[in-house]
Amino acid sequence: MSRAPPDAAGDLFAANLKGSLLAVASSAFIGVSFIVKKKGLRRAGAAGPRAGVGGYGYLLEPLWWVGMITMLIGEIANFVAYMFAPAVLVTPLGALSIIVSAVLAHFILNEKLQRMGVLGCVLCIVGSTVIILHAPEEETPSSVEQIWHLATQPAFLCYVAFALVVSLILMAHCAPRYGQTNIAVYIGICSVIGSLTVMSIKAVGIAIKLTIEGINQAGYFQTWLFATVSAICIIIQLIYLNKALDTFNTAVVSPIYYAMFTSLTILASAIMFKDWSGQSISSIASEICGFLTVLSGTVVLHSTREYDQTISPDLYTPLPPIYWHIQGNGETVKQKEDDSLSADFITVVRQDYFV
Repeated sequence: MSRAPPDAAGDLFAANLKGSLLAVASSAFIGVSFIVKKKGLRRAGAAGPRAGVGGYGYLLEPLWWVGMITMLIGEIANFVAYMFAPAVLVTPLGALSIIVSAVLAHFILNEKLQRMGVLGCVLCIVGSTVIILHAPEEETPSSVEQIWHLATQPAFLCYVAFALVVSLILMAHCAPRYGQTNIAVYIGICSVIGSLTVMSIKAVGIAIKLTIEGINQAGYFQTWLFATVSAICIIIQLIYLNKALDTFNTAVVSPIYYAMFTSLTILASAIMFKDWSGQSISSIASEICGFLTVLSGTVVLHSTREYDQTISPDLYTPLPPIYWHIQGNGETVKQKEDDSLSADFITVVRQDYFV
């Protein structure tokens, strides 16, 4: 595996441009899908158990499937983008989905985006721009076997083991106890698993690209192994992303998910593909500053969040009208909740009434 020679700089720029445009289109579709899926989840939650508490009624809701199709289109565009551009360039462009979902949630879902929330979105975009401007050149694998060699190097195997242990702890211990109150639990699962998803999807994408170019990769078992890992990770992501969307405000879920997912994906890509190898210290420092700017925007958005007011009827049913009785002076008076006592109503409550 080697970096592109100088005479291939034009081809590298064209490939990065294609990847960037596809990533922008992907972000737009995914941002819209957050809103459509949330409306579908609300409708499903009004008719039965919510997804946040383990319900799966949203699978029968057409609007939720429209959101899923929209997200699928976005993910396909994102998948193709990874064929042309490095993960450190494609992944940060997911920040655009924050803007799309936050603005649409403000007008469609009535999830108010505060002024400081707008500042948080701007910080996320600025940080992403810094990352993009200092994105390293990608080392281009020539076969799936080379990708497999990168995936089985000790450093990346340690990252995979760490990701699996963290995910299992979050799913088995933290999610049942804190998932409904701590937004970091569900999104943490999505982000950690998502970093593995991107690595496996990128491997499958490169295999497809090489096959289209005439170098068949279907005969390698690694191709199908990467495809299987991708499918399993995507299913886990969807389950916990639905839980997060159904439990918390969309305008908060999107940026936090983006920040965690992007940071972990770039870290995984740097370990597996050695993206930072050969970069200057100033470029690496600029990318770190970009990460910190994105994370700062996330903190600002989180501090201005509004808790989701969607309430499931099976959890909180309206209380019936309250009637109460006052016994005094040997008489019992029946009073309704919304009635008021007359000003001249005076009673002496017998002490033995409470015994």
